[in-house]
Amino acid sequence: MKRTYTLCIITSLIMCILAVGVHRVTRTEEKHLKVGFIFVGDEITPYTENFIKARNHVMEVYGDQIECVTKYNVTEDRIEEPLQELVAEKCDYIIAASYGYGPVVKEVAQEHPEIQFCVPTGDNANQEPVLSNYHNCYGTIYQGRYVCGVVAGVKLKEMIENGIITPEQAKIGYVAAFPYAEVISGYTAFYLGVRSVVPEATMLVKYTDTWSNYSIEKQVATELIAQDCVLISQHSDTIGPATACESTGGSIPVYHVGYNQSMTDVAPTRSLVSCSAEYSYYFEQSVYALLHDKKIEDCIDGKTYGQDAMAGLDKNWVRILDINEAIVPKKTDQIVEDTINELISGKKQVFSGNLTGVDPYDSTKRIDLNTPYIENETSSSPTFSYVLDDVITIVE
Repeated sequence: MKRTYTLCIITSLIMCILAVGVHRVTRTEEKHLKVGFIFVGDEITPYTENFIKARNHVMEVYGDQIECVTKYNVTEDRIEEPLQELVAEKCDYIIAASYGYGPVVKEVAQEHPEIQFCVPTGDNANQEPVLSNYHNCYGTIYQGRYVCGVVAGVKLKEMIENGIITPEQAKIGYVAAFPYAEVISGYTAFYLGVRSVVPEATMLVKYTDTWSNYSIEKQVATELIAQDCVLISQHSDTIGPATACESTGGSIPVYHVGYNQSMTDVAPTRSLVSCSAEYSYYFEQSVYALLHDKKIEDCIDGKTYGQDAMAGLDKNWVRILDINEAIVPKKTDQIVEDTINELISGKKQVFSGNLTGVDPYDSTKRIDLNTPYIENETSSSPTFSYVLDDVITIVE
């Protein structure tokens, strides 16, 4: 009888332990997260559409474990109100997807330590005060820019070999939003990709002073074409530059390289290739971390520095989109594959060569690329901010 009684007690204890364990697992599995998103545009603009796809990916992965609330078309100077609305709606995690949101979002993060915040493309997460609930992330997009530059260079080389242009006519135009390091780094990497194939190439850059304005972007592209540019690329959010290239006539075709989405649908005879940053992986992994009460950076499959995370072509955080086989030269695919492998292995240093440059904000600051500049060494946000002498010209 005593043995039976003892066995019953032991069995009961085991059942209690198992019940507690199951309860804990169930609580983890049933934990819900309310995620707020703030976008500078909507699905019409390629930049924002890229983030919408990443948000939808997270919704598909986690289903009813998460609830998403989204604010669209929030300009960078009007972030405060929609941000406070998401706080009032008791979001657990707020992703504000534009560089200029950073300062205000960080201020609000300091006031609400119970909420996690992320500004993709931002650069202030590791600046004082460093907050455990404020994060940045970005793909190493200079890699994608460089690869697209190589594709552009291969096309220009074909045009030279076919007698359509001379080497001296290999002039590129670049529609750039603002003179930020992110933009300067991007157009420099693109140019260096072109130069690796066509050493004689030069580039004109014109700023739009806006991230997203179709008519302005198209007009700037048209102005660059009028200045004899035979290829246009962009760091701006709309298809304006692509449509400008598609509508050109004359004996010399003007080709295009896009950003954030494939633009072959609007410029089928002119758009060569595009690249984009991919945010799905970071969004998925950061949500996983919060659902499991873990630190976000501990769950990111990439490089992390404090409150910042990045990855590149190696982790598919940077993508090369839709090489237009109808108009690129043969073997372009193989050249792209080889270039990507060289970038991933570290064999190819992008910001290097017999070139010098100057800081556009301080002419006393100069750089010599005979000593390679390592981009994204300790920050996901690009830091290269020098305009190369003689080969890149900023036009008014």
